[in-house]
Amino acid sequence: MLDSLRPQVLSILNEKSKSVDTRLGEICELLKSNVPYYDWVGFYFKNGDKQELKLGPYAGAPTDHTIIPFGKGICGQVALSNQNFVVPDVSAQDNYIACSITVKAEIVVPLFVNGENVGQIDIDSNTPDPFTAEDERFLEFINQEVAKIL
Repeated sequence: MLDSLRPQVLSILNEKSKSVDTRLGEICELLKSNVPYYDWVGFYFKNGDKQELKLGPYAGAPTDHTIIPFGKGICGQVALSNQNFVVPDVSAQDNYIACSITVKAEIVVPLFVNGENVGQIDIDSNTPDPFTAEDERFLEFINQEVAKIL
C-alpha cells in the first residue's frame, strides 16, 4: 500500500511553482489521508544554530510542541542519534512527550541533507504497534526525496 503512494509523493515534490512548505504540507496530508494508521504526520527541522527542533508543516491535530530541545522526547532523541526510532507503545517510553492521550505509537525518521541531520518526519498513530520495516523504508524514501528540494 505504501509503495503505491511513491508516485504521488514525487509528483508533489516536483511542483516547483509551490513553496517547499506547501509541498511538505501536501505530503503530510497525503500520508494522513491515505494511510489509516497515520493519525498525525509532521516535519520538524533544526532551528538555526540552536540545539532544538522547530515544527514545520504537518497534518493532524494542532500540537503545543512547536519547539523540542535535542534529547527530549522521541524527536529530540532522533536529532542526536541520527537513527530511526520506532515506538510500538508510547506508554512504555520514559522519555516520551505526549501530544495526545489517543496516541499509542510513534515513528520518527531523520532527514539528512549532505550527510547532516537537518530534521525529521514524525508520525503518531492511535493504533498500537502499527509500524513495520516497510514504513521505515517508505519514510526514508520520502526524506531522501525531500532533501533534494531543501
